[in-house]
Amino acid sequence: MTHLEKLDQYFTEQRETHLEELNEFLRIPSISALSEHKPDMQQAAEWLVDSLTKAGLENVEINETDGHPVVYGDWLHAEGKPTILVYGHYDVQPVDPLELWDSAPFEPEVRDNKLYARGASDDKGQVFMHIKAVEALMKESGSLPVNVKFLIEGEEEIGSPNLESYIVDNKDKLSADVIVISDTGMQGPGRPAVCYGLRGLCGVQVDVKGAKGDLHSGLYGGGVQNPLHAIVELLASFRDKEGTIAVEGFYDNVRPLSDEERGAYEALGFDEEDLKNEIDVPELFGEKGFSYLEQTWARPTLELNGIFGGFSGEGIKTVLPAEAGVKITCRLVPDQDPDEIVEKLKAHIEKHKPAGVTVTVTEFDKGKPFITPFDHPAIQAAGRSYEKVYNVPTAYTRGGGSIPIVAAFDEVLELPVVLMGFGLSTENFHAPNEHFHLENFDQGLRVIGDYYYEIENFTKDELKK
Repeated sequence: MTHLEKLDQYFTEQRETHLEELNEFLRIPSISALSEHKPDMQQAAEWLVDSLTKAGLENVEINETDGHPVVYGDWLHAEGKPTILVYGHYDVQPVDPLELWDSAPFEPEVRDNKLYARGASDDKGQVFMHIKAVEALMKESGSLPVNVKFLIEGEEEIGSPNLESYIVDNKDKLSADVIVISDTGMQGPGRPAVCYGLRGLCGVQVDVKGAKGDLHSGLYGGGVQNPLHAIVELLASFRDKEGTIAVEGFYDNVRPLSDEERGAYEALGFDEEDLKNEIDVPELFGEKGFSYLEQTWARPTLELNGIFGGFSGEGIKTVLPAEAGVKITCRLVPDQDPDEIVEKLKAHIEKHKPAGVTVTVTEFDKGKPFITPFDHPAIQAAGRSYEKVYNVPTAYTRGGGSIPIVAAFDEVLELPVVLMGFGLSTENFHAPNEHFHLENFDQGLRVIGDYYYEIENFTKDELKK
């Protein structure tokens, strides 16, 4: 039997056992954002220690941080072979609004071959698959074809505030040849994808202050600056009518798309008409000269996320509001630096600040963009493993969103990062009725197991970024 046939036999025989074990994990309400769930966070970490140990990993331990703990384990007996560092998270999002769930969020339930529970797709189900893939290889062969390390954190859903310092402090302990993360999605049902890049992020809040208090619009209107008018004027200066960002120097360091990448995106056959129908808009809008996939995967953005100020209740209130504000986020691409972009935003705001108001800028979350060349051996190896199991070509994509800690892995450990996810965009992660399609659970187990054999064939030098 081939190793893939052995994996198939093992996972088929153990499927019900594995699902019950996953259900145990999903029943733990490990919500990192809510302090009352701190005991549940500890319970989830301890559950992982037990599961990793049973799978055959060694040096399994809970490492405390200033927040929720990190779980580590390894198996390092494949002499001369590459080392894979598997990253995931055991924390989940809050479940509100509870009344919109069709079943209890922490009582897993299978309906139509979909497993419903908070964390089923993001990210407990996908972390669990990596543990079971190692277990299968250990049960079938008594060893692994490569060395493996696990790093599973409990704060991803609140921005991983303590993980980067943990990575820096444990750089030698976490040394590897490739990082594998299953916390992303596929192109669609039966359409696997390897994500090789994510956009970065920076955010600011701009507050515009006028008079010391709201003013009567009849007594003062026309003679005093209205902060709402001022902020509208300021915001209009950020982009031109075709969606190009007008902040000086914003595009200076943007890495251009290669012809190979543009060709790969075009080959995906993405239908923009279908998208318009799906989201119910008359037309798409974005930076000229780029397709929708290029705009959302490989070009930077500046978006207004919320504008506030003045009276918005029923009826009319004739005032000049004393203040107004806006929240802005920018998605960034290689090689843009979030700190530099924030400084350029501040300079633009200062230059275009309307008369008669004071303007302050407050900085929020930042995360650097990340990219591993899509022709890197570790990326292509993942594609081959998908294709063996799904029997269709693998798509190579970038993600329009941001996972800030991925850039920290890339920057601190200087390793190629492979995002090989098994979720679908329709699975309601972060929303009521989160679920995981069990056909991707079944096939994903086999893909992950096969990937270890694919990586076995490379030398450490071949895997260097």
